Amino acid sequence: MMPTTLLLVAALALGAAAPSRPEATPGDRQEQVVVVVVGAAGTREYAAQFAEGADLWRQACEQGSAKCLAIGLDEEEDSSDRVRVQAALTDEAKETTAALWLVLIGHGTYDGRTAKFNLRGPDVSAEDLAGWLEPIPRPVAIINAASSSAPFLKRLSAPGRVVITATKSGFEQNYARFGRFLAEAIVEPQADLDKDGQTSLLEAFLTASHRVGEFYAAEGRLATEHALLDDNGDALGTPADWFRGIRPVQKASDDASLDGYRAHQLHLLYSDTEAQMPSDLRARRDLLELDVKTLRDARATMPEGEYFAKLEALLYEIAQVYEQIDGPDQERRP
Repeated sequence: MMPTTLLLVAALALGAAAPSRPEATPGDRQEQVVVVVVGAAGTREYAAQFAEGADLWRQACEQGSAKCLAIGLDEEEDSSDRVRVQAALTDEAKETTAALWLVLIGHGTYDGRTAKFNLRGPDVSAEDLAGWLEPIPRPVAIINAASSSAPFLKRLSAPGRVVITATKSGFEQNYARFGRFLAEAIVEPQADLDKDGQTSLLEAFLTASHRVGEFYAAEGRLATEHALLDDNGDALGTPADWFRGIRPVQKASDDASLDGYRAHQLHLLYSDTEAQMPSDLRARRDLLELDVKTLRDARATMPEGEYFAKLEALLYEIAQVYEQIDGPDQERRP
């Protein structure tokens, strides 16, 4: 049975999740940035679809008060889109707790060795992006919605990153529909699976994957794309059907750690309550919650007393975070 002290601490942490909070000052709010890269379309039909997908991200950014940078939609300039992508990532390489999102909309290729995202002009490879992203200290979410995108996950996976690809293999080379469904779901209330008033990147991934499956079933066709998500830095990736609700329930045969926890902490559009939380405290709270989930997954490997002692310490720290948000004199709503 859970010790009485632990019950009290847990109640404090959970009860602190929805108090009235003081208005955050402008300095507390850090702007998320979404870099949307539209690749070479090849045909007018694909060009229209890619533009529609980019517009969905633009609308989502407006709702979430995020900065949206679009590359590949305007008239071609003297510099190539490849140079512009690198410059955009360099410009946003700031040390901040606000996430940088990189969204690739278009076609991809894979020759068995090198995976590339097709741009107007020179393409960008997974190796290129790895080098450009390496010095960025802020949280990063990479969404490659192109065909043949899976090798990008293996190359870009790293601690503190979320990487999503539309395919599970570089040889899934047909046009991928996953990206459109994800763009629709990212701020969609219906995709809020845990009903906390905000749609996380994990929830959008799960919703989009489900809709991809529905599309192929309705068409009576064999699915040619299977999206993956990696957010624990092990470069393995997890498909949507390994989750029940928002919780990963299936593990790999080698007992690799589970994905999904960090992706569930990223939101383009926060709930009203979450939006009031200062960015630095949200980042601290998120790290502690990840520690709780990691501890929970390891529960079977440690004595019960040790488990509850560690859990109590983590929940106490989370409660202290919420105390800082409320302030000592902050009145709570009845």
